Amino acid sequence: MKPVKVGLCGLGTVGSGTFNVLQRNLQEISARAGTAIELIHIGARRDNPACDTSGFKVSRDIFAVVEDPEVQVVVELIGGTTVAKELVEKAIANNKHVVTANKALIAEFGNELFAKAQAQGVCIAYEAAVAGGIPIIKAMREGLAANRIEWLAGIINGTGNFILTEMRDKGRDFADVLKEAQELGYAEADPTFDVEGIDAAHKLVILASLAFAMPLQYDKVFCEGISNIQPIDVKYAEELGYRIKHLGIARRRDTGIELRVHPTLIPHKRLIANVDGVMNSVLVQGEAVGPTLYYGAGAGDEPTASAVIADLVDVARAVANDTSTVPALGFTAEYLQDQTILPIDAVETAYYLRMSALDQPGVMNQITQILSNAGASIEALVQKERQSSAQDYVDVALLTNSVLEADMMTAIAEIEALESISGEVSRIRMESLG
Repeated sequence: MKPVKVGLCGLGTVGSGTFNVLQRNLQEISARAGTAIELIHIGARRDNPACDTSGFKVSRDIFAVVEDPEVQVVVELIGGTTVAKELVEKAIANNKHVVTANKALIAEFGNELFAKAQAQGVCIAYEAAVAGGIPIIKAMREGLAANRIEWLAGIINGTGNFILTEMRDKGRDFADVLKEAQELGYAEADPTFDVEGIDAAHKLVILASLAFAMPLQYDKVFCEGISNIQPIDVKYAEELGYRIKHLGIARRRDTGIELRVHPTLIPHKRLIANVDGVMNSVLVQGEAVGPTLYYGAGAGDEPTASAVIADLVDVARAVANDTSTVPALGFTAEYLQDQTILPIDAVETAYYLRMSALDQPGVMNQITQILSNAGASIEALVQKERQSSAQDYVDVALLTNSVLEADMMTAIAEIEALESISGEVSRIRMESLG
């Protein structure tokens, strides 16, 4: 067979990792593809000292790669959603398959790009867009193909998981750990995408589209970050037998689909509760197989390169056999179904609540009555004693049963209005994941 000829766009962290792994393991990679894979053109605006590109054709204009008539597969690793979108569109127009790690591009513009690729008879592969080196896209599209997916929940941002792990293990403040995460290179100078859940939301909507055979709907994901999590809440969660994780959750309900990213209390005995540091994990509940858990490095140069090259192997097989791979979402367009995405007010979960309450008789009765009116009962309670006779208010942390979000928010507002409550009520949603 003739070698499959590849163009690589971008020599940043993931691009350099892909280049180095491809060169180091080229013989094994080609053997698994069943055909030779040849990198013939690199597009990069600057050199990367981590890569020895001598002997390769290198263009400073990345668009030269997609215009190269010899290139059959374009690997887009430049990131962003402006130049990258134009690059992918030109690759498709030039009848080239695309491999990308760009979760924002797929989440926000995937529907449009997939339609163009399908019309042109090429494919877009995106394994590396979600959870780094974990082959979760292949698992969803192939390994779990027989299943009606009921729900999935994932730790899909390593930066947020690192911060919460440090807060739990060392009692540190959010701002302190975030600064360290930036110094270690886990968080960007502007950490908004990581700590406010935007990165996780991009990934969640991709997983949900596969799970529920629906178009990508990034604009309908509820997104809440971890910047308001306090060390005291992490401590109380531990006392109650739970851990706080920043989860992306997609769940099928009779009334629609839940798409939400937020801090979540989960029982500490769950395997996913013990995924720490910068690692990622995704738990998928299938109707036939039951729960399956996927764990691994969610970012980094070579872990992500592992996923990029896995896609490259799939595409190379198709090119070598003169066929197209499966449609990028795992479904042809006629099988995609519009789904009602539930607003967060219509979601029902259990809750962790913490408040500063006046230490006097009758206060807990008031709180209990308000929660009862909302349909919530108290399942567990931690109430701290006064540290001195001068202290009038004490911390109360409690867990409730499942209740509608809209009703719980009404109850919280009523509790905060009580004269016996000081300040705001801290609220974190809970999931059993059982």
